Amino acid sequence: MKWVWALALLVGTASAHEMTPAYPKLVPSFIEGVQQTKLEVFNRRADVEYYEIGVFDANWAPVPFVTSYRLVHVEYLKRVQIDVYVNSRDARRAAYVCSKSKLRTESPRGTVITSKICSKFLK
Repeated sequence: MKWVWALALLVGTASAHEMTPAYPKLVPSFIEGVQQTKLEVFNRRADVEYYEIGVFDANWAPVPFVTSYRLVHVEYLKRVQIDVYVNSRDARRAAYVCSKSKLRTESPRGTVITSKICSKFLK
């Protein structure tokens, strides 16, 4: 009987958010010594309105970066474009850019499912 539940979990659909492009490229920005990339986040989750942006190296250590807002408001079924800026010396070690859903829950006992999507920088 346990296999029926496992099969139901595999067959059931899970909605998450999307972040494109899958392989962004850091390019020189209008500011000397700063690289930039453009991302787009699409929200497929009715229960989530905010996504946190992060940049990481190959060992998943945080890399300093700048965006207009690290916590981005994305309404359900809407898209938001985000500019990410990284210092040129830090851009050499930047490997991933990620978006993670940030949940607000009314009940501390409720089930909470977060989604995290990462894209690998093209070098």
